[in-house]
Amino acid sequence: MPDPKQLIVNVFEMACVSHITHGLWRLPGNNRLRYGELDYWTELARLVEHGGLDGIFLADVVGAYDTFRGSADTAIREGLQIPNLDPLLLIPAMAAVTDRIGFGATFSTTYEPPFAFARRMSTLDLLTKGRVGWNIVTSYLPNAARNFGLEDQIPHDERYRIADEYVDVLYKLWEGSWDDDAIVADPASGVYADPAKVHAIEHRGEHFRVAGPALGAPSPQRTPLLFQATGSPAGIAFAGKHAEVVFTGGRTADDFRRNAEAMRDAAERQGRERGDVKFVVQAGVVVGRTDSEVADKLRIYRENTSVDGILAHAGFPFDITAYPRESPLSDAVTDAGAAGHPAVARFPEGTTVGQALDQLVKTRHDRFFVAGTPGVVADEIERWLDDDGIDGINLRQYHSFGTVQDFVELVVPELRRRGRIREHEAGETLRERFFGTPRLPERHPAARYRGGKNLSV
Repeated sequence: MPDPKQLIVNVFEMACVSHITHGLWRLPGNNRLRYGELDYWTELARLVEHGGLDGIFLADVVGAYDTFRGSADTAIREGLQIPNLDPLLLIPAMAAVTDRIGFGATFSTTYEPPFAFARRMSTLDLLTKGRVGWNIVTSYLPNAARNFGLEDQIPHDERYRIADEYVDVLYKLWEGSWDDDAIVADPASGVYADPAKVHAIEHRGEHFRVAGPALGAPSPQRTPLLFQATGSPAGIAFAGKHAEVVFTGGRTADDFRRNAEAMRDAAERQGRERGDVKFVVQAGVVVGRTDSEVADKLRIYRENTSVDGILAHAGFPFDITAYPRESPLSDAVTDAGAAGHPAVARFPEGTTVGQALDQLVKTRHDRFFVAGTPGVVADEIERWLDDDGIDGINLRQYHSFGTVQDFVELVVPELRRRGRIREHEAGETLRERFFGTPRLPERHPAARYRGGKNLSV
C-alpha cells in the first residue's frame, strides 16, 4: 500500500493590519497591530517552525484598493492591505531565528526592473541557505499602475508577455551568468573568481536590456522555488512553462481540478512533466477541542467580519450597502451602470441585494474551509488531498497567532499520526522539501542557460 500523500502547510501572511480576514484585527488578543514590529515576525516564524509547518507565504500589493465607493477611503479606514510593508525585508529576520521553514515572497514583474530584483533574491537565497521562493505576480490593481507613472493598467495578457521576458532575464542571471565552479577562493593565487567562468548575459529584448553579469554570487537554489498565483488562461499558460508551485483555487472542487489539469497539460506542452507542478489552495480551518468551542469561534468571527472590507477587497463597482436588502440586485446594477462588471456577473438572475451580500460573506467559507474538532478537520483535509487532489494549503489566519497555535496544537498531531505531515530536516532547501532536489530540473526552461549557454538567444 503506498504511503499517504503528505500535506504542504504554509501560513498565509501579509505585512499589514487587515489581510484577508476583514475586520478581525479588532479581536481581543489579536496581534495584527504588531505587524510593524520585528518581534511579531520572529515570534511567528518560531511558532511555525516549532509546529512542523513548511513555511510562511507572504502576499503583497503595490497599490491601494480604490474602486469601492470611488476612492481608497474604505480600504484605508479598514487597514485593508494599506499600510503594508515590503515582504522581502522581513525574511532575513525570520530566517535568523529558524533553520528549517521556508519563505515565499510575492513580487511583481510589471513595475520594477529584473536586474535589481535578481540581486535581492540571490542575497536572500544565500542568507537563508536556500529557503526562499518567489511568488510571481503581474499586479492587478489600477492604483498600482498609477503609482509607477502609468495612466492605466497594462492589459492583463500583455502583463504576462512582459513577465515571460522578465523571468527569462532572471534565468540568464541566476542560472547562466556564473558557472558552478566559477568561485575559486584561493588565497595562495589571490584568485577569488575565474573571469572565464563568469558571463555577461547581454539580453536585448522587447521590454528589457540587461548586460550582466549577475552581481549576486551563485546561491544554493540559484533560482528560488517558483510559486505563482493564477487561474486565468494567460496565467495557466505561464504557469505551465515556469511555475513549480501554483496557488490556485475555485469555488468548487471541480473548479480546482479543472485549473490544475489545465496547468499540468500546459506543463507537458512545454516539455515538462505533470508532476513538476504542485498545487496549494487558500484554506480556512477553525478547530476546537469541543463542538461548542468551535461554534463560539465561528460566531465571534462572523459577528466581527467587516462587509465593507470584503466589498473594498473585491473591488465592488458600487456601494451595494446603500440599497434595501429586499431590492433586486439587477436594479441596483442598472442604477449604478455596472452591468457586465466581473464583481456582479457572478450572481444569478433573481438575486436580491441581501442575498448578494450574504453570498459575498459566505464565499470566505468556500470549498476549502472546515470547522470542527481535530478529527473532523483531519478527515476533511485528507479529502482535499485524496479526492480533490491538492498538494497543500496556505492557512488563512482569523486570529494572529491563535489560528496557527490551534492548528499546531490540535491538527498537526492528528495529521502526523495519519502520516500526512513529515518531519523536516535542517539544511534542506525549499525546493528539496517540495521536490527532492535543490536545483531546477534540466527540462525546465531556466536550465538552458547553465554553463553560459544560449545567453544571446
